[in-house]
Amino acid sequence: MKGMFQNKWSVIAIAVFCSVLWGSAFPVLKVSYEELQMAPDDVIAKIVFAGMRFLLAGLIVLAFLLFMSPRSILVTRKQFVVLIILGVVQTTLQYFFFYNGLAKVSGMQGAILSSSGTFFTVLLAHYFYKNDRMNWKKAFGLIAGFSGIIVANWGQELQPSFHWDGEGFMILAGLTSAIATIMAKEMATGIHPFAITGWQLSLGAGILLIIGLPQLSTGAMLWTPLGWGLFIYSALLSAVAFALWYSMLKYNNAGELSMYKFIVPVSGSLLSAIFIPGERLNFFILAAIALVAVGIIVVNYRGRRTRKQI
Repeated sequence: MKGMFQNKWSVIAIAVFCSVLWGSAFPVLKVSYEELQMAPDDVIAKIVFAGMRFLLAGLIVLAFLLFMSPRSILVTRKQFVVLIILGVVQTTLQYFFFYNGLAKVSGMQGAILSSSGTFFTVLLAHYFYKNDRMNWKKAFGLIAGFSGIIVANWGQELQPSFHWDGEGFMILAGLTSAIATIMAKEMATGIHPFAITGWQLSLGAGILLIIGLPQLSTGAMLWTPLGWGLFIYSALLSAVAFALWYSMLKYNNAGELSMYKFIVPVSGSLLSAIFIPGERLNFFILAAIALVAVGIIVVNYRGRRTRKQI
């Protein structure tokens, strides 16, 4: 399995696959909100739904790890503390902002706005790594990317809009994602990638459920067969995508992998236009997708000479 995460072409294929999975989450969640009849302003219902999804995803990953390599699931007390911190940031905080923000924006806007995490990671890396400083190429990529995010806020109605509990929450979700990326790379050394994924998802989800379940109103979520199907798919996509991504991070440069995340806003926007009623591509969305994609590629692209030096 190690060879699969080091072979150039298999790494590209897995990175694209993970990005498409993450992109599919936007229409799946938007349709889930409608199918389960969750009120747009019901913060607690979103928290509980996110907690249920990521607890199931985490348990799936841990169960798979227990079957494949039982010893790898065990962590030291110090490592467990690290996983709790990572779970709070990567799952609890990020998906509190993500789920509640996505309820207030279109699926296409959400796919584009969430890509801010990639650009925040570049900014944070400048301060954390001496060999990953800002340069003109990265600056150009950041300008293109954040310009795309601004353009995306023109939305379906072709007029500018910004709400802290909508677009603002999606950008904060991107920021917490960037912080979690740095933390996972620096703090979770010596832990099996699947263990990182399973434990942080389960622990972070547990906190969401502890907060949300006591406050959940009766009838806040009306479950249907389609609703259960969407829920199970959303949990599986998280389990598979996160486990594969963390596994690749162990053997590959984070910047090179992140380049393929330009596929997330592209696939997320296209799938939203296909599956979410009332959403359609327009000039501003297409321009935003192009700017964000260019920004992600530019800030992460490394030439052949650079790769040989790593």
